[in-house]
Amino acid sequence: MPLPSRSPKSPSNWLGLYLLLGVIWGCSFIFIKLGLEFLTPFGVAFIRCALGSVALLAYSKIRGIRLPQDRRLWLHLWVMSLLLNVGPGILFALAETEVTSILAGIINAVTPLMALISILVILPSEKPKFAQFIGILLGFFGVLIVLGAWKGLGDNPLWAILVLFLAVALYGFSFPYSRRFIQPYKLQPEALAATQVTLGAMTLLPFFIFDGVSSQNFRVGSVLAMIALGVMGSGFAYIWNIRIMEIAGSAIASSVTYLTPVVAVIVGIIFLGESVTWHEPVGATVVLLGAAIAQERIKFSRS
Repeated sequence: MPLPSRSPKSPSNWLGLYLLLGVIWGCSFIFIKLGLEFLTPFGVAFIRCALGSVALLAYSKIRGIRLPQDRRLWLHLWVMSLLLNVGPGILFALAETEVTSILAGIINAVTPLMALISILVILPSEKPKFAQFIGILLGFFGVLIVLGAWKGLGDNPLWAILVLFLAVALYGFSFPYSRRFIQPYKLQPEALAATQVTLGAMTLLPFFIFDGVSSQNFRVGSVLAMIALGVMGSGFAYIWNIRIMEIAGSAIASSVTYLTPVVAVIVGIIFLGESVTWHEPVGATVVLLGAAIAQERIKFSRS
């Protein structure tokens, strides 16, 4: 007698991948920090894209997935690589030359709010709801708490903070751009991801050749961190995210954003001995609460 099949929504079908994805993306900030021991920000951005490209192209080849042929789509995917891979790849690494991986991971939690703001600004047909307005305000308040605005920026240079927010803004802008110019093609996500990351690596190659390596002395741990960042964080993580989306839906898949800052804080403290002040996790919690309200994961009523 055959066993009853599990529901596709059953957590047992996607929870393992979900946690793995959260850990990998949460660890990406410590991987960047370790990569900076022997690479410049250009080098970190290129290596992660290059290794991610190899992983995604190999996967596509094995699965018989064809890359897109449309030249116009390639142009749009190149823009997406600038928004998701090239720009943030350089900017996060640049900022982490001065700030902790913990702060970078917490600021990254602002991404859902940046995405919502970008959609509301760029797509006029999207009318803001009251919950979205409250969520954005709450998220902004959370950012002020994270930064400890009442006491200045502490040891964090203003330029590094602005660079982190620019990186997150690029992430946010990618959502309406993808909705308008890429989603209408309805192609396999794996093919789109492989093409996008490969174009990012090609764009970054000249910068890597010009100024990619900062030191010839490197530790094995730093090299392994970059391999994990590239192959897993910029490669297979895309596939896992797509798989979770197929099984559990986009709402659950996108909620991994709430897990990554928690992982970033934990690994930063354990493995790098970074310090965290009380207001950083408190502010991060407020930011995530604002994002949850704006995405209507938490119902918020005027009454």
